[in-house]
Amino acid sequence: MTERSAAARTTTGPADPLDLLELGGSLSDEERQIRDVVRRLVDDRVRPHVAAWYEDGRAPVRELATEFGKLGLLGMHLTGYGCAGSSAVAYGLACQELEAGDSGIRSLVSVQGSLAMYAIWRYGSEEQKHRWLPSMATGAAIGCFGLTEADHGSDPAGMVTRARRDGSDWVLTGGKMWITNAPVADVAVVWARAAADGDDAGRVLGFVVPMDAPGVTAREIRRKLSLRASSTGEIVLDDVRLPADARLPEAVGLKAPLSCLTEARHGIVWGALGAARDCLATALTYAGTRHQFGRPLAGFQLTQAKLADMVLELQKGQLLALHLGRLADRGALRSEQVSMGKLNNVREALTIARQCRTILGANGVSGEYPVLRHANNLESVLTYEGTSEVHQLIIGQRLTGVNAFG
Repeated sequence: MTERSAAARTTTGPADPLDLLELGGSLSDEERQIRDVVRRLVDDRVRPHVAAWYEDGRAPVRELATEFGKLGLLGMHLTGYGCAGSSAVAYGLACQELEAGDSGIRSLVSVQGSLAMYAIWRYGSEEQKHRWLPSMATGAAIGCFGLTEADHGSDPAGMVTRARRDGSDWVLTGGKMWITNAPVADVAVVWARAAADGDDAGRVLGFVVPMDAPGVTAREIRRKLSLRASSTGEIVLDDVRLPADARLPEAVGLKAPLSCLTEARHGIVWGALGAARDCLATALTYAGTRHQFGRPLAGFQLTQAKLADMVLELQKGQLLALHLGRLADRGALRSEQVSMGKLNNVREALTIARQCRTILGANGVSGEYPVLRHANNLESVLTYEGTSEVHQLIIGQRLTGVNAFG
């Protein structure tokens, strides 16, 4: 190789400056196409409005769900019942593009598809699947997932919501807190512990609960400082009477809702990187155009060091997400592997968002730029679907064989 050709090789970079490892080349044509379609949707439908949605604390959830449904994004990795049947990697790429717009927008899709729809798809009866999944896949029906309670977040086994038999019916009493989509939902998958009598005594059971059923009340949680473009609420269950066929027949025990959380966490592994990438792209552009001391910020060594460290962590996270996605597509993904991805990628995404804020200086706290909005959102992503400490203990248990929970 001549000196000239060697020099040319070192100065020729990838088309995407944030993909120095050229990971896009390891995607299939279909995966790239899905990524690009979702990216255009976010550019056209989310970016122009999301700052206002965040400031107002409201987003047009039903309108967005309908548009996402037309593209097959709702429950896209599920098969049958009107679902797209896409690969796990394609779903992850879609989550990354959605969260590059806003974490709350990705949460809408994740909760709909990976929690509410997945629970029905995996544990429901054929009647339940045909009743709900096709309309949820189009966005005509919105779902939510009622597991977390006001006093039982990281410890769902302590739930106090109860289900008791009354003849052939079930009666649910209790409440769920911090439930995404609850204020706008048509249906909730609710988890409750069976009363201390009967064949299911003490077991955690799942129920498909229409939100217009007598005794169900949804209250929107306001004054949030994070995920403001997401609809979040409390569900109150006041002696809600349900027929026997409202129960998810295949869901018995806490492993059922926890498996749904694992499903959703895979999307977060990818999604958090979308927020980080958007912050880094913003900081890179800003550093090239903002001048201090007679030159652009990008010309300072400390700025370049920050950018280099951030793109390194971004691409390491993308490699991890891609590896986990390929494992999922082979049916070989384990829960502790998802915990590794969620723990690392959300933690690093939040660090990137905070570091990008420093490059933007005072402008970093302005709503004219997305950086602090992403950082605020990632504070919630860091703790929902399992806190960092929970994922550390899941990994620790796998390493040592010792359960350190409780």
